[in-house]
Amino acid sequence: MSAEGSISTTQRVWDLPLRLFHWSLALLVAFSLYTGINGGFKEMDYHMMSGYGILTLVIFRVIWGLIGSTHSRFRSFTNLSELIPYTRRLLNRDQTCIAGHNPLGTLSIVAMLVALTTQATTGLFANDDIFLEGPLVHLVDDATSDRLTTVHHLCAKALYVLIGLHLTAITFHELYQKDRLILPMISGHKKVLSTSADKPSFIRESVNGSILLTACAGFVYWLINYV
Repeated sequence: MSAEGSISTTQRVWDLPLRLFHWSLALLVAFSLYTGINGGFKEMDYHMMSGYGILTLVIFRVIWGLIGSTHSRFRSFTNLSELIPYTRRLLNRDQTCIAGHNPLGTLSIVAMLVALTTQATTGLFANDDIFLEGPLVHLVDDATSDRLTTVHHLCAKALYVLIGLHLTAITFHELYQKDRLILPMISGHKKVLSTSADKPSFIRESVNGSILLTACAGFVYWLINYV
């Protein structure tokens, strides 16, 4: 049932920069995990380049969470105080679809961003005791580099857990609750109950996103080459 004064409508929920970020990050994380497992000189070169890409995207996402469109902003995230009530209603198939992130989705994003930030930054100082060193390893002593390398490996295991939970949640919403999550992250549009519609500005968001991504990439390039 719809809430009083609300109508079912298809809205633009996710802006283009956020969607491109999401799928690019998914590909880079998968590639980083693959190259990290397989090892090898050439694979680890790719692994490091992928890590730089992930760091760039994470920085982009944090800033986009402040200046992006409505549902991209952190202030639009569902209050975590609603986590327990939402979880108790989780098996109800008649829940109203939330336009942005639900409480569990908010928790997942925060955990994923923290894990990826830790993974990418510790990789800058990591070493494999053979031939590979992060670009900032010269800033710390050997013992610190070894500790950060350990954190880097542990964080990779944490990412497996978070990715597994993420995929399980998507499957649950898609198949059980019939709440489409994948298609809206491709098209940007989702059918929700709402009294107001988002007002997209495709050109402005695209320009701002492009400028921000370029700035983030420039910062990471400076970091790994000149610090």
